Amino acid sequence: MEIRLSGITEESIVDGPGLRLVIFTQGCPHQCHGCHNPDTHDINGGYTTKLEDLFHYIEKSASHNKILRGVTFSGGEPFLQAEPLAHLAKRLKSLGLDIVSYSGFTFEQLAAMAVNHKGVGQLLKQTDILIDGLYRASERDLGLAFRGSRNQRLVDVAATLTVGRVIAWEDSAQRIWA
Repeated sequence: MEIRLSGITEESIVDGPGLRLVIFTQGCPHQCHGCHNPDTHDINGGYTTKLEDLFHYIEKSASHNKILRGVTFSGGEPFLQAEPLAHLAKRLKSLGLDIVSYSGFTFEQLAAMAVNHKGVGQLLKQTDILIDGLYRASERDLGLAFRGSRNQRLVDVAATLTVGRVIAWEDSAQRIWA
């Protein structure tokens, strides 16, 4: 199985909690004005790589960086490639890594899409924190953790799926520093 990427950042502290490796997927239908990653929009841009090679790359990175907390799927729009990312996420979780996924779609839109697209539901289930919603330049707020505009949410996916309504993710360390 292959996946189309824009790039990889090996160490980030702004794309989810803790130290993270970030996978930037290629292709995005949203084309948000003021997007932080406009080079990821072209669905034919970037490069393809085998999922197995990507997994081994991350596995090696995690073995060398013992404080790596997890992997973030950003983009582009990761849910355009939900099936391969769901497979990757499941394997990464077996290494003890958590998963953050960004999406211009809301949780509710993704849940509706999952009815007809099995991979979307699988990726949602493998995601620990979903950062959802389109970037809106008019709601830009540089003081927000892990997101660029006030309309975007940090969704605790497991809790949301359990109770059937969106539950916000909160990090106790964030509350201490807020």
